[in-house]
Amino acid sequence: MVGKSKQPLQVVNVNAISRISEGSFIKGEINSPNDIRLDGKFEGRIFSEGRVVVGENAEIKGDIICDNVDFWGKITGNIFVKDTLTLKDTCSVKGEIHVKRLAVELGANFDGTCKMMSEDEFGRIAKATEKTAESVN
Repeated sequence: MVGKSKQPLQVVNVNAISRISEGSFIKGEINSPNDIRLDGKFEGRIFSEGRVVVGENAEIKGDIICDNVDFWGKITGNIFVKDTLTLKDTCSVKGEIHVKRLAVELGANFDGTCKMMSEDEFGRIAKATEKTAESVN
């Protein structure tokens, strides 16, 4: 057949969501090109090229580095967001926030520092954080 490749086509599911269900506990590092929904407990670092949704019953000890976050749960750690972080009314955040845009709902609890940053700054911070994670492993 003329013009046809014999290599299989890679199919990318743009609607794929990685999910950590309520009642689950994971310790380590998550690297995902997709969106992540977290309803359980997590200790470590989360890297995502998509949106991270942290449910109301979720508890995190560690860092989140991603494009967008909708946050209802609890975190002790740092959040680095390339675009928008939305702190929902039930959330509790203790740590540093580095974001381009921040939305805070009435009732959200935030104890820490916030730095507004550009996408270039995000890129530098994300690379430095990844290198730190690699040297630990």
